[in-house]
Amino acid sequence: MKDNKRTKSISRRINLDLFLRLFSSFLLIDILLAVLSVSIWCWSAETSEKDSFSLSSHRGFSSLASLEKEELLTEDDEAFRDFKRSSLSEISPVFPRSFRALLSESFYVFEDDKGDSFCVYSGTFLLNLFSCLYVIAFVELLILAGVLIWGAGKVRRHLAPLDELAFKAQFFGDTADFDQQALHELESAVNSVSPMKDGAHVNTGNAEMENLESSINSLLDRIRAGYRQQSRFVSDASHELRTPIAVLQGYVSMLDRWGKDDEKILEESIEAIKSETQHMNRLVEQLLFLARGDSGRTKLHMENISLNEIIEEVYEESSMIDKDHKYIFRPCKEALTIKGDSAMLKQTARILAENAAKYTPSGGSIILSAFLKNKGGESCPAFAVEDEGMGINGEDISHIFERFFRSDPARGKDSGGTGLGLSIAKWIVDRHGGYFDVLTSEGIGTRITVMLPQKKAAGGRPTAPAHT
Repeated sequence: MKDNKRTKSISRRINLDLFLRLFSSFLLIDILLAVLSVSIWCWSAETSEKDSFSLSSHRGFSSLASLEKEELLTEDDEAFRDFKRSSLSEISPVFPRSFRALLSESFYVFEDDKGDSFCVYSGTFLLNLFSCLYVIAFVELLILAGVLIWGAGKVRRHLAPLDELAFKAQFFGDTADFDQQALHELESAVNSVSPMKDGAHVNTGNAEMENLESSINSLLDRIRAGYRQQSRFVSDASHELRTPIAVLQGYVSMLDRWGKDDEKILEESIEAIKSETQHMNRLVEQLLFLARGDSGRTKLHMENISLNEIIEEVYEESSMIDKDHKYIFRPCKEALTIKGDSAMLKQTARILAENAAKYTPSGGSIILSAFLKNKGGESCPAFAVEDEGMGINGEDISHIFERFFRSDPARGKDSGGTGLGLSIAKWIVDRHGGYFDVLTSEGIGTRITVMLPQKKAAGGRPTAPAHT
């Protein structure tokens, strides 16, 4: 009840302040309007009589009686005839008789540069001016009356949310003891939950804490998912590094025992150590690339680039490096300009080409193409790498972009693969707002298409489901 009285008192003060401000504004506007109208009329009257206007001239308004007494006005003057014509009609009957008579018998008197006096009848103008001001003042009074009568209630309605907020604050203050107890129960429940134990959730049994418990449980689930992903990544990376290290250790031991005297063992060991070192170096570089990407330290340099030129460069590089396969380039007939990072997209195309070469028999063809593909009635820039390899098992298609996954582990190991290439390609394409389209058939080959829609903002569109 006290809060309601306080709100009413505040609303009345605010409304009174608004009323006074509005009244002052109306009064100032009326004065400026009157002064401006009189000034314009006087200027018009003087210029019509003497074709010039001088601020230094003497001028002013005078009554009929004063002018007749000073003999400045006679019945033959045009101003007097104007007065007679206007007095025949009743003008502005809303004014009191005395005030109306004063206005209707007024004249405007001014002198020219030679000192000659001129009289212009101003009664009609002043009566019309005060009639307009009368109407304006009446409308302003209605507005002010509305503000005075209903303004306080309107202010109270605007203050109602603050009043309700104050009431709720008081309510929460009154229930502070209960909230403290509930928070202690929640704290105990959180402390008793193991963050790494799957399925362990916070539950106090308090219905009012249900939303907060749900948020905490969701956070725990995300932490566990991130922990599992990190553990898997570390485990897989350790496994991939363990194999080349073991090979290196084996060849070093063999060199230590027999390589000093046996040139054949020496040559074989050196070649094996070089190969495994290159493999380890490539694996570490790929791991560092993914780590920098996951932490947000890898930045893309987006610019307008030609997709035809990028795929053609990869085609020329692959044809020069790999003599065991036949490479074919099919450019887009149109100028295919897109917004993207040239180096990153070229790396994606290289990864797809190298992957195709690993699974394509010697002498087989690998086709690199750039084109516009119609998706949903719109043309989408794209490029594809198609091989004549062994194809991908239907159960493996949904996993080929996972880190360290190999559709054929044994063959991937023999061909020097790390299982990270397609993961890197997916990271790059995701950051360009693109996605993959995979078409494969076992024993016939695989075609991987990279779609690069330009209307979507780059930054992590999820990979579309692959098609078989």
